[in-house]
Amino acid sequence: MLSPASRVLIIVAAAGLLQACAQAPKATVPVTPVDPSEITLNLPDQQACDCATPEPASLDFLEKGYVELAGGRHAEAMEYFNRYLRMETSHTADWEAEVAIAFVYALRESPLYDADAARKSYRDLRKEDWQAMELHPQTQLARQALEGFLKAEQERRELTAQNKQLQEDLVKREEALKRLRELTLGRTGSTQ
Repeated sequence: MLSPASRVLIIVAAAGLLQACAQAPKATVPVTPVDPSEITLNLPDQQACDCATPEPASLDFLEKGYVELAGGRHAEAMEYFNRYLRMETSHTADWEAEVAIAFVYALRESPLYDADAARKSYRDLRKEDWQAMELHPQTQLARQALEGFLKAEQERRELTAQNKQLQEDLVKREEALKRLRELTLGRTGSTQ
């Protein structure tokens, strides 16, 4: 352990060093002006570049359509999706717009609901190589919902066919029971 006098001496010495550092003159570095023509940047030659940067697809109409759709304004959403289809020229943009339109048709609460149109439109769109496209996240969700819609519609059609068959079988059974009753009652009535 240090004695109190040693501690005071160490503190005074440290304070003296700090004060000496603070009062030390700053060395100035001479700045020499540089001619801008002498500066060489390691950038590619812009005039030798023969590359056309593709203009990014404007997602404004597509995104606005999804915002309207989320708000329950189906007709307005459809207008935005159709504008996007007309304005954009890429194959991906066309596919995205058509998926969005098919999605609106598939929504039961939409006044534009048309299950047949949604099913036919999306069946054609499924044939495209959509995995190779860079799709908007909303389009990916709409595509997944349409896949579920197609499966549900297929199951509904199968259940409707089964229900029709069961109803036909029930009618036949009721007719057979009626004839059986008539035969049974006719025999018992004739024996009395």
